[in-house]
Parts: sequence; C-alpha cells; structure tokens
Amino acid sequence: MAKILVVDDEPDLELLLRQKFRRKVRKGELTLVFAQNGVEALEQLRSHPDVDMVLSDINMPQMDGLTLLHQLNQLNYDLRAVIVTAYGDMKNIRTAMNRGAFDFVTKPLDFKDLETTISKTLAHLEIMREALRSRDELVALRQELGVAARMQESILPTSFPEDPRYEIHAWMTPAKEVGGDFYDFFKLEDGRIGVVMADVSGKGVPAALFMMVSRTLMKGTAIGENDPAKCLQEVNQLLVESNEQSMFVTVFYASFDPATGILDFANAGHNLPYLVKASGEARPIDCDAGLVLAIMPGFEFPGGSVRLEPGDSVFFYTDGITEAMDEEGVEFGDEELAAVLAATAGSNAGTFNRKAVQAVQEHAGDAAQSDDITCLTLRYLGDSR
Repeated sequence: MAKILVVDDEPDLELLLRQKFRRKVRKGELTLVFAQNGVEALEQLRSHPDVDMVLSDINMPQMDGLTLLHQLNQLNYDLRAVIVTAYGDMKNIRTAMNRGAFDFVTKPLDFKDLETTISKTLAHLEIMREALRSRDELVALRQELGVAARMQESILPTSFPEDPRYEIHAWMTPAKEVGGDFYDFFKLEDGRIGVVMADVSGKGVPAALFMMVSRTLMKGTAIGENDPAKCLQEVNQLLVESNEQSMFVTVFYASFDPATGILDFANAGHNLPYLVKASGEARPIDCDAGLVLAIMPGFEFPGGSVRLEPGDSVFFYTDGITEAMDEEGVEFGDEELAAVLAATAGSNAGTFNRKAVQAVQEHAGDAAQSDDITCLTLRYLGDSR
C-alpha cells in the first residue's frame, strides 16, 4: 500500500482527491493523508513515518512548500516529493527541483497527468528502495545490472504528446550491460518543448544514479533558462560541484517552438542530431561538439538555431546506434545512418525510430549488443492556426 501526504491549504482539493482515488483507497492500494501547510505536514510525518510521497503546493501559510522541501532534506525522510504550482511559476519550480523535488505538476490539476506522475514517482521510489535493500546482498554483476535497468526505465517517458503541430517519439533497446543513456522531453514557457538526449559514462547502478541526477538537474534548470547553452553551463556547474565519482555525461539539448518551427540547441560533447528534410536530404545539425558535462567548471557550450519547415524531422540518438558492430567488428556508422534517415524522409516520428533501430539490428546480426540503442525523433507538421 502506498501512502501519500497531500499538503495544500485549499479544502476543496482534499474532496477532489478523495473522490478521484476512492477506488484505490477502498481496495487498500492507497492511503491519503492531508495537511494544510508545511508545519502540519511535518507533524503528520511524525505520526505517519511510512509516507512514501509528499504532494505539496508551494504557496501556503506558516510554512510554504519550498521551506518544507528544505526540511525534508534536512530530516532525511525516505520519500519522494512532487510539487504543485501555477503554470508559468518557473522560478519556484526551478528552486523546488534544485531542492530535491522529484517532479512537478501544474494548476489547474490535470488528473490524468497527476496519476501518471504519482505512478512514476512511486515506481522510482520502490526501485531506489530495492537498490538500497539489495546493495549489501549483490553478489553478481547480473543482479546489479537488473536493478540499474529498472532504474533507467523508470525515468524514461513512455507516453508521447499529441499535438497537431508536431510529433515526438522515442525508442530505447537496453543493452545487457546497462549504460546511462536517457532521453527526456517536457513543456517549457511560451508553449516551447524541451528535448534532451544524453549518455552517462560507465555502467550499472553508478551510471543509473548519475543519470537520474543529470535528468533532474536538466529539467529543473531548463524550465527557468531559455538559452540552451546557458542551461548546459548551469547544469555543468552543478554536476562539477557534486561529482565525487568523477563521472561525466554527454548531452544535446534543444528547445523547440511549435509556433514558429525554430529549434534552438546546444551541445555538450554529444552526437549531433540529423536534420531530415521532407525532400529527402539528411545531414547532421551544424554545431561544434563542446565538452562533456561534469568535468570542467565555467565552460561555455556551443549552440545554434535552425528553422524547421513543415515535414522536416530531427533525429536525436546516442552512439549505441552508429557504433553498433557486426560479428566482424564493423560499425554501423554515420553514412549508413544518414542513408536510412534519407530513405525514411516524410514518415512519421515512430517510423523514423523503427527503421533506424531495425537497420542497426540487421547490421549487428548475431553480434552481442554492447551499448544501449536510443533515439528520439521530433517531426514538425506546421502551425495550422
């Protein structure tokens, strides 16, 4: 049974949530506890030490949600926090993410989105608890990689936006030796969409943990910083300051405006995405490589901008695609990828990913997959307004 503490000073919210989740409560799958501010929330936590998740508003009397997040970190509670705030309150959202909030939802509440966020948060918490329970019992690499794979899968978006102006679809085929590939996409200010493609160094649980930290910092920073290059610069600084394991992550981050078709981007040592024109031309986006994140403070990351025309697609990927080898050690390569993408021009986003992964797998044949195969396609359909 999951137990959620809801912290909000609006009395109507308690009635709405009790009504929405009444079946789960009746079945014994969920318990809801309520508090009207941060002070009451801490009192409830003392009475209910088995709370799994805190769903908290930001603006409340006596103790607001940001202060509550700080207290939760200080008291080291074994739970996850999700904040509720007004859409556009980017400064507070960013502060909350940097103070340890796992995710956020915006008002007015979309209950479908809320249910998805709750499920994802509780699944992630259980995986982390399992990892901690198993930490001293892992006697084989295979067990560790199993935990890492589930940690990796727990943060990847699995439902894709439905919008008449654009399509987004992503695909990952994990390797047996789990790496740190991850992708993400999320809403930004002014209707823009943030897209992340990244690859963490190393394997197993350490890579998966570093991946989660990187993902949280990317999302929390992106919603408060419009410039992709400055966003990477700030995330890099935060990772450098807490990188005790000397790991690193390559990231290509883009901000897309469906109203104009403009894609702003910056690169931190990652493979350059391909711009696939509706006419059939496929070429890498023009951008310097930059430096990987978490290695050097103060680095300024290269970026640029491109305007997509209706029917154009951008194919983001990790090196598990181009470096996939056949049984003789021959890599799939950039030229073959470009040829596949050019032949797929004009197709929907899901077809781009399927065709690329299929081509990689056919090239590899019976050779063992040594790295994650990860890709994401953004296809611009045009602003019909």
